[in-house]
Amino acid sequence: MQRILFFLIVIFPIFIQADPRSEYLQTDLDTYVHKDDASFNYVIEKVQEFDGYFVHSIRMNSQNFLQSKDVNKTSWSHWLTVIEPKEVKAETALLVISSGDTNDPLPKAQDALIEIALASNSLVAELKAIPNQPLKFSDESFDRWEDAIIAYTWNKFFLTGETRWPARMAMTKSAIAAMDTIQVVFKRNNVDSFVVTGASKRGWTTWTAAATDNRVIAIIPLVIDMLNIKPSFEHHWQAYGFWAPAIQDYVDMNTMDWWGSPEAEALFKLVDPYSYKDRYQFPKYIINAAGDEFFIPTSSQFYYDQLPGEKHIRYVPNVGHNLNGSYILEAIASFYISILNNSPRPEYSWNFLKNGQIEFTSDNQPSEVKLWWADNPSSRDFRLDVIGKSWKSKLIKINAEGKYISSIDKPEEGWRAYFVEAIYGSNPLPFIITSEVKVSPDILPFEYIDPINPKGFISSN
Repeated sequence: MQRILFFLIVIFPIFIQADPRSEYLQTDLDTYVHKDDASFNYVIEKVQEFDGYFVHSIRMNSQNFLQSKDVNKTSWSHWLTVIEPKEVKAETALLVISSGDTNDPLPKAQDALIEIALASNSLVAELKAIPNQPLKFSDESFDRWEDAIIAYTWNKFFLTGETRWPARMAMTKSAIAAMDTIQVVFKRNNVDSFVVTGASKRGWTTWTAAATDNRVIAIIPLVIDMLNIKPSFEHHWQAYGFWAPAIQDYVDMNTMDWWGSPEAEALFKLVDPYSYKDRYQFPKYIINAAGDEFFIPTSSQFYYDQLPGEKHIRYVPNVGHNLNGSYILEAIASFYISILNNSPRPEYSWNFLKNGQIEFTSDNQPSEVKLWWADNPSSRDFRLDVIGKSWKSKLIKINAEGKYISSIDKPEEGWRAYFVEAIYGSNPLPFIITSEVKVSPDILPFEYIDPINPKGFISSN
């Protein structure tokens, strides 16, 4: 049963609730995110009552990004949909960062997010339109979306050095604004912390929001397997010998021509989550696609070991960047509820041995351990649209020493990727983790050559 309680068009100013991570050396990202913006406000558009919960539809303006001389619309507007169970027990909320068009009508609350809210007795919010799109920049005659926006703004930064340009600054500030709005509107629920999740560019925003605000106590970044950007992208070329079509927007803006330049180093220091790695002391559940069309499945080697504190990683086989059919919302719910309940997560380790074996050990016995592998006989390329759903698995049994050990043979031709997966608990909310991905033979077929850099705001002086 649904009942509409009220429909309001009232604008409320927001008093900043943000909690900067001021114990760390502050960067221009910190400054941008926490700077007051007079345009920051919200409108409670609609409140609906259902059996056991309310859905609050809020229109939020997070900031002004750039100026009217730069772009066709400066005000960043978002739908913020908040599911409030009638009995809220948790003072932590889940924030899901999503995409969308600023012209989209009032969205419906996702059924899966309603289920998480009711199962956890906590607020669950979805923030839309990250980044705000489409955008038309003043020196162009067409609209840009998604990566095309980010690539354009990166190029402006390379040329000018102005930190107001990278769209990732505004994307991060939007997430911080959403947390502020939730704390103000739902003051009665005493929300004091957040678990944040998002996919792809929103996964990146998950990392940078967590880096800049102490209210974030755990994160679940999805399909953003590129922390430590420069070596990750060089690895991409060394494996493929070309830039994958998925990152064409960056190729079109000649982004990679800047690799190795002082301008690129300045950008990475500003927006690469890896630059803030010391801040990630809280629990992290990183979920990636083994068949991602953007990222190489061995990209985690450039960041995972360097992340401090509790961390878990999961590569999902037989899916691409959109994670279709992989029950990711159940994975989010499992980790989120464990954070709310302060439940201990399993402790485990893996080791790729020189003899081709992989060894997995765990303090908590998993309900199931599998070896997954996939072959490509002609190239070191495991994208879903190249090899299809060709990942296979077999169970690994525990040995007398309490270890799970499996051998992986080198393929007769081409390359073989493999990893171990462990499942803890049971349905409906098991906790699934994997090792990182290894490739045999571990040979990169192409040489990456540093480009001749353009001249930008540093090198032209």
